[in-house]
Amino acid sequence: MRKLKNSELNRISVTDFKELEKMPIRIILDNIRSLMNVGSVFRTSDAFLIKEIILCGITATPPHREIQKTALGATESVDWRYAENTADVVRELQEQDIKVYAVEQADDSKMLDDVEFEFSKEIAIVMGNEVKGVSSEVMNLVDDCIELPQFGTKHSLNISVTTGILIWELFQQFQRKS
Repeated sequence: MRKLKNSELNRISVTDFKELEKMPIRIILDNIRSLMNVGSVFRTSDAFLIKEIILCGITATPPHREIQKTALGATESVDWRYAENTADVVRELQEQDIKVYAVEQADDSKMLDDVEFEFSKEIAIVMGNEVKGVSSEVMNLVDDCIELPQFGTKHSLNISVTTGILIWELFQQFQRKS
């Protein structure tokens, strides 16, 4: 087995990426503290053709050196915008008939492996703060809540890991239904 060279990976330009049809999915980052987590979400969103990232509250915005460390240029390819208030974004998207999910441990959450996503309309996913999670105000607004099953001694995963797992599941379901 031979490792591929970068020149063999058939990477496309940012311009060509912008022209591609994206998955009908938006990722909302609700007060994310770690700039490296933000960069990782950009990089994963680039890999799986996410439509948009919405950075809210204290979440840092590009350009920023710490974001770039993990984004590796994905801030240029993935569409993004900043909004001060996450709840306002959730309401705005719902007015556009976009179903909004929170990723959180909640009394009525659905385990990710039990959720069948509908892609006839756009979907938005709210990822919460590393310590406090998704705010109560936002939890009271979302249409549904998803939780990742976990079986060890810890009760949470890093936000960039959780987002990666979630986007992979969304991508697989989208591919099967397309």
